[in-house]
Amino acid sequence: MNVAELVGRTLANLGAGTAFGVVGSGNFEVTNALRAGGVRFVAARHEGGAASMADAYARMSGKVSVLSLHQGCGLTNAVTGITEAAKSRTPMLVLTADSAGASVLSNFRVDQDGLAAAVGAVPERVHSAASAVADTVRAFRTARQQRRTVVLNLPLDVQAEPAPASPALPAVPGPAAVRPDTASVTGFADLLAAAERPVFIAGRGARGSRDPLRELASRCGALLATSAVAHGLFHGDPFAMGISGGFASPTTAELILGADLVVGWGCALNTWTTRHGKLLSPHAKLVQVDVEQAALGAHRPVDLGVVGDVAGTAAEVLAVTEERQGYRTDDVAARIAAGRWNDVEHEDLSRGGRIDPRTLSKLLDDLLPAERIVSIDSGNFMGYPSAYLSVPDEQGFCFTQAFQSIGLGLGTAIGAALARPDRLPVLGTGDGGFHMALSELDTAVRLELPLVVVVYNDAAYGAEIHHFGDADMTTVRFPDSDLAAIGRGFGCAGVTVRSAEDLFAVRDWLAGPRTAPLVIDAKIADDGGSWWLAEAFRH
Repeated sequence: MNVAELVGRTLANLGAGTAFGVVGSGNFEVTNALRAGGVRFVAARHEGGAASMADAYARMSGKVSVLSLHQGCGLTNAVTGITEAAKSRTPMLVLTADSAGASVLSNFRVDQDGLAAAVGAVPERVHSAASAVADTVRAFRTARQQRRTVVLNLPLDVQAEPAPASPALPAVPGPAAVRPDTASVTGFADLLAAAERPVFIAGRGARGSRDPLRELASRCGALLATSAVAHGLFHGDPFAMGISGGFASPTTAELILGADLVVGWGCALNTWTTRHGKLLSPHAKLVQVDVEQAALGAHRPVDLGVVGDVAGTAAEVLAVTEERQGYRTDDVAARIAAGRWNDVEHEDLSRGGRIDPRTLSKLLDDLLPAERIVSIDSGNFMGYPSAYLSVPDEQGFCFTQAFQSIGLGLGTAIGAALARPDRLPVLGTGDGGFHMALSELDTAVRLELPLVVVVYNDAAYGAEIHHFGDADMTTVRFPDSDLAAIGRGFGCAGVTVRSAEDLFAVRDWLAGPRTAPLVIDAKIADDGGSWWLAEAFRH
């Protein structure tokens, strides 16, 4: 056994989740060692797609995923996806070959440590045969316990060294609970006691903490909302308003603005979640709960910052909080029930062979099975599937938008689908992002995924079209492609949708075996710039 094999088997024995990648000479042996150790490997068509798959898989499965890459160009091809994962604090291990130390003139040579650090990932390295296991365990521990994306460089010369006897591996538990201090709990309870209209906004750090948050909210009379990343966390609760921020419905925005206390639970309260602060009353008190002190008040001043994990903090505050009606009146419940985007009337712009994206999204929400996992690419269209397609819980929504790159959606949807095979995977993407990621349709077909790819196709980069008004749009408009035919060329089913009647073909696909993806080429009407984009571009 050489070091490459030792590293692969060590990761397998540590409990690594599914691995994704593109195999070249530099990562051939270590990838096969992962497979021999029992780790599933999914071969992508491009390293960028593999990175998004690994990112989404880790988010949706709760396991540390592995991204396996060739040295140099294999790593650089994956950088955008790695950046998204790093910004999102995804527990992911990037296992990349590196040029041998003496190969200073290698075509593949780049500063891989510097590259990882530049995009916010943690650079690590297998330094020698003697340290290989310790180096690998350290990288895995950082990924899991600190929720970081780690780039573990494996130089070719070190890979080839004979492996020493493998020591017994330590257990690597997940992140430890962080308990809030007594003064913070007391101060928090006092603010809740004084509030008449409290609102909880749960973010990424609150995923998995539904029950304690609902219990505390019920006790103190708080309404519930989420950031986009935690969408679905409170699904079914009569006092849950949906997503806060740019995707918020008019009713949700009005109720949040009316709050006299807003609590961010594992939520940054950043510009997107608060609509540049306009969703927060200047008279409202702000509380933020996070496991990292540096996150508290990072985006806006808060009246109380609590260092603690969400579930534990909610439980401790609950123990010292008295029951209050707060914001939870019958009138408010009725407004929430009638104020979701799917219930908001709109002027249907469907005409001339193009369907209104709101009409399309509402119809798809009714048509697709409720047990779904929705992934979202980036672009002008993205508010529609995010706001209109309901999801059963926070494990039903995968939102890779920390870097705001288009083209990550298809890889995201594949990784999410593999993490949750019990649910129908659905992707909302634009034609620009779809074309960027096109090669991964082959991966979805090979895996026989029942993936519904909804392409909101305006034959343009819609955000730029709507942002720059009357300018020359030659650079951002394109001939209208037959995306359904492209899908069929890869082995997918393909449907072109220009009107509501065209969705009958989707119903037929749903009734069938679903052994190949479905590409829906939805020719959407000009929406004048989606509401969330108009809001974003005001600043």
